[in-house]
Amino acid sequence: MATKFADIAKAPKDLLNDDYTTKQTLKCKKNAGPVAVTIETERGEGGALSSKIGTKFAYAKFNVDKAQATANGGHVLETSLNVAPNMKLSFKAGKGADLGIDYTQGNFYATGVLDVIEMSKFSTSACISLPSGIKAGGDATYGLSGKTGLTALNVGASYAHGPIFATATSSSKFSSVTLGLTYQVNPAITLASLTSHSSDKICDVNGIGGSYKADFGTIKAKYSAGGVVSAAFIKDIAPKVTLTASGSAAVSDFSTFKYGVGIAM
Repeated sequence: MATKFADIAKAPKDLLNDDYTTKQTLKCKKNAGPVAVTIETERGEGGALSSKIGTKFAYAKFNVDKAQATANGGHVLETSLNVAPNMKLSFKAGKGADLGIDYTQGNFYATGVLDVIEMSKFSTSACISLPSGIKAGGDATYGLSGKTGLTALNVGASYAHGPIFATATSSSKFSSVTLGLTYQVNPAITLASLTSHSSDKICDVNGIGGSYKADFGTIKAKYSAGGVVSAAFIKDIAPKVTLTASGSAAVSDFSTFKYGVGIAM
């Protein structure tokens, strides 16, 4: 299966980052005919509520993947157009504006993104998936104005075999390498780790943790750099209603405890 290079380390990143929050949120989704409407409300400091509302829909080969109005008066627009069975054009506008292209052919996935407002950079990536379970690729960014020339170049690879998934990706022009690993102990328990390695620091722990899927819900826990421990609990409390509760604190000072609660329906 073709995979975008940006997703080559998705498995350990998602397990160690998703569902951990210190915010209090309510997310409601509702289909109004062919249009999907989403309202997200967040409780800020002092109890003030802020909301953003968005929608998505499709017409023929044209998709509005996100049209959103934010609480601060901003707007986000993401659209895509399938111009061929293996080619998709996209446009994303928010603080900036990017025109992108995704191309897939068999097990090959390539992307290109151009900053169309400031015309300051062009980014591209490519990734190939092999039958052996290996996926390999890289990405690059070329400056078009200001700092011109090759400003970023990275490569990476992943390997999946049975319950084991391992990945290695470079960053900052090969100045550091991030290693990711997931291991599915059994259908209920999965372990994961993310570590960074460079000449300045031999090993920096981005996260070590796991998840446990029980009959009463899913429990996740992790330890991250700086001695911070976090835990999360995810449960379907009603049909199409999911509760996520999480908390984190520094091991050396539990007075730093922060919590978050989110409901999605």
